[in-house]
Amino acid sequence: MPKGEKLETLNILFIGDIVGNPGIGMVTNFLRGFVDKYKIDFVVANGENAADGKGITDKIAQRFFGAGINVLTSGNHIWDKFQIHEYMMQERNLLRPLNFPKGSFGSGYVVYDLGHKGKVGVLNLQGRTFMYPIDCPFRTSDWALEKIKAETNLVIVDMHAEATAEKVAMGWYLDGKVSAVIGTHSHVQTADERILPKGTAYITDVGMTGPYDSIIGMKKENAMKRFIYATPSKYEAADSDAKIAAVVLAIDRANGKAVSIERILYPAFDQSVNPVPVSNETSGK
Repeated sequence: MPKGEKLETLNILFIGDIVGNPGIGMVTNFLRGFVDKYKIDFVVANGENAADGKGITDKIAQRFFGAGINVLTSGNHIWDKFQIHEYMMQERNLLRPLNFPKGSFGSGYVVYDLGHKGKVGVLNLQGRTFMYPIDCPFRTSDWALEKIKAETNLVIVDMHAEATAEKVAMGWYLDGKVSAVIGTHSHVQTADERILPKGTAYITDVGMTGPYDSIIGMKKENAMKRFIYATPSKYEAADSDAKIAAVVLAIDRANGKAVSIERILYPAFDQSVNPVPVSNETSGK
């Protein structure tokens, strides 16, 4: 950049997997504050767990759009509420992973027009390791980026996958081709946010927006029964200790490369509960 020239960035908020009513409440109550604080231009959120922890409905999607979310991404639970299928055919800003087989309901990417601020592409992909054996997300991304790059260099990818290695692989595969690769699905926020060498912001998992007095959003008692007895147990979304997990991205509007990525968990965990004693040896005393 020439000396004295001001860098113009697009500030993007990406909100991690929204789970149940606690997650919906956190988004509707606090999104405006985050937008103001970080001067956000564009908001993406993964909403596939918003309806009682599995799936999303048209009413919930409309509530999110009304709260200020521009594009909703999803994953393997997008089909869990059958009534969403028809809505997905009408609403292009509610995405499902593009690499589901041809003919699946809905769209897998969208180019969103922000007027004088330019256009942003959002691409939704899903991994295959430990998940449904759907089409290849890597080759699918190649096809999609040819379409998206004809309109904009600013591209955000939601990589919804179980295996951390598959998400990391997608980050390296798309480094320099997209603005950011944001991992979703595991509901556990990772601490590896960074900008890759060719200018792509990356995090393995942005985390869960929802109830943390839970097992990744599910009531603890029911979830533990699945592990202890190895039998099915009713899935019920938990309802307390709600938090927002997200990242804030600053993207260079001129070339689509990431300038910064900041990880957010609000409110933060209370580290004062049952602190671990520090011995003299480890404290240096």
